[in-house]
Amino acid sequence: MPSIASPAEADLTIFRRELAGFVPDRIFDAHAHLWAVDHVPPGSSPAFESAGQAVMGLAAYRSLMAALLPGRQIAGGLFIPGAVAAQGADLAAENELVAQQTAGESGCRNALLVSPEMAAEAVGAEVHRLRPAALKCYHLRSAARPTWDAEIPAYLPEAHVRVAHEAGLCIILHLVRPRALADASNQSWIRRYCERYPNMQLILAHAGRGFNPHHTIEGIWALRDLPNLWCDMSAVTEVGACEAIIEALGPGRLLYGSDFPVSHLRGRCVAIGDGFVWLYEETLDWQAASFQPVQPILIGLESLRTLKQAVWHCRLSDGQVEDIFHNNAARLLGR
Repeated sequence: MPSIASPAEADLTIFRRELAGFVPDRIFDAHAHLWAVDHVPPGSSPAFESAGQAVMGLAAYRSLMAALLPGRQIAGGLFIPGAVAAQGADLAAENELVAQQTAGESGCRNALLVSPEMAAEAVGAEVHRLRPAALKCYHLRSAARPTWDAEIPAYLPEAHVRVAHEAGLCIILHLVRPRALADASNQSWIRRYCERYPNMQLILAHAGRGFNPHHTIEGIWALRDLPNLWCDMSAVTEVGACEAIIEALGPGRLLYGSDFPVSHLRGRCVAIGDGFVWLYEETLDWQAASFQPVQPILIGLESLRTLKQAVWHCRLSDGQVEDIFHNNAARLLGR
C-alpha cells in the first residue's frame, strides 16, 4: 500500500543536483489536497488513509512541502478536498474543512467538491456559503460503471458548469475514458462547455490526464483555440504531455501543481502501450527489477524533473518558468 513519506537523503540529493537551479523561489500550488482521515471511505484511497494525523490540513501540507522544496516559499495554493469518494455528510464536512483551512490565509483558495446528483441550486448555495474559487468533480461519484469509462456529463453535469459560469469559477476536471484527451467524446464535451460558458475557466488536471503522454500530444491540438482552457501538470512523470500543452496553449496556461499528498509517495507513473501503470515503492521488488540497486524517489520530484525537461525542450525563459510556478495561477485566480 503506498504511503505518505518525508523526503530522504536520496530525494534531497536529486533536488540539489537537478532541481535547485530550476524551481523558482516563489510557488503557487494549483493542485493540492487537504482532508480528514475520518471522511475517507475505507479502501477508497490507501494513501489518504495512511496519513499520520487525523486532519491533513494546511499545517501538515506546509511542513511536508517545505521539506520537499527546501528554501522555496509556497505563496499560495488552490486546495481540493482529498476525500473525493466521501458520501453524504462527509462530503459536506470535507468542503467545510477545506474552506475553514484556507479562510483568511493569504493566497490560499478552496475548491468545492461536487457530486453529479446535486441540484444546481444546491451547488449554487454551497458556492454562496463557502466562497470557493473552483468546483471539483470526480469520476468516482458517477453512476456510470465502470466509472473509469464515464463520459464527462456523468460526473460533471452541464447545470454545474452553468453555476461556475455565472459565479466566475474554475472547474478542475480529471478526465477518464481509456484515451483521456485523445478521446472524441471528451474533446466534444470540453469544447461544448468552454464555448457555451466562457466565464467558466476549465483546468484539465494532470496535463489532461497525460499519464500516457501520447493521449495529450494527440488531443490537445484540437482544443487549442479555447481561451478558457488551462492545464495543471500535477503528478505527471512522463515527458511529452507538458511540451504539447506549452506548444498548443502557450506557457501562460500551464500551472504547477503538486497533487499533495501524491507528491509524497515514492514511485512514478509509466506509460505502456495505450495505457499507463503506477509503480510504487511498496508494490514492486525494485532490486529484482534492475541490474543495480534502485531507490525510488518521491513522485513530486519525478514530476518536477518532467516539467524541467518540458521547459528545456520548449526553450522557455526564466520569466516563463516563473509564470508556470506562480504567475499564471495568480492571474487565473485573481491573487
